[in-house]
Amino acid sequence: MTHLPRKRFGQHFLRDQAIIQQIVAALQPKQTDHLVEIGPGQGALTFPVMREAASLEAVELDRDLIPLLKQQAQALGQLTVYAADVLAFDFSSLRQDDRLLRVFGNLPYNISTPFIFHLLTYAPLIEDMLFMLQKEVAHRLAATVGEADYGRLSVMVQYHCEVEVLFDVPPRAFYPPPKVDSSIVRLVPYHAHYPCKANNAALFAELVKLAFGQRRKMLRNSLKDLIEDDQWATLPVAPTLRPEALTVSAFVELSNLIHQKE
Repeated sequence: MTHLPRKRFGQHFLRDQAIIQQIVAALQPKQTDHLVEIGPGQGALTFPVMREAASLEAVELDRDLIPLLKQQAQALGQLTVYAADVLAFDFSSLRQDDRLLRVFGNLPYNISTPFIFHLLTYAPLIEDMLFMLQKEVAHRLAATVGEADYGRLSVMVQYHCEVEVLFDVPPRAFYPPPKVDSSIVRLVPYHAHYPCKANNAALFAELVKLAFGQRRKMLRNSLKDLIEDDQWATLPVAPTLRPEALTVSAFVELSNLIHQKE
């Protein structure tokens, strides 16, 4: 397949066969799965997965790649490709039966964080996610309270999902090689078994966004639009703390108490 990588799409095509096999082994695709690939590119993961699963849906922004993908996939099974921007794609439109979606792919570094936030809104429809991300982003997903990488992305993803960083991928595995290392991350939504549950999901998300939007400030200042000064005395969180000191469960508890008082 001949196609020059396009910088505007953040394209870095995976070439290392050993890494490809390792990713497919981590995914463990089955013929009964409802698989959805994000940014199939030149099909480095697409075709090995189809050999196991036979059926696959994919979302690809670069329209020039789609005819080439479909042509090579003909002998492997059913490949459906949607020419769309994943940041605006309605993943609920793919749900045709009681199977949950298994979403995977090599995410363009320039959209990985907003895309993960977008995908979290569809968490109830998703069985699991397996993504190749910039290593720095992977560390942010898995970071725990008190760590430098711990932030809004960490809290929101860990609220919705179990996070596991599986292994790293060096730049030489791609063409052209990116200037950063990559990591493979598995996200498994909790569904009905949340370790802690926000009574108002929108309020919880707003609380976390405001707190980390001014992460150098004390919570008293960053959350002043949600919590009056005289209310802090009734809350189990010190107003002088900064957001990186709060666990996911502490953010949920704070959100639920605010919701209750409202």
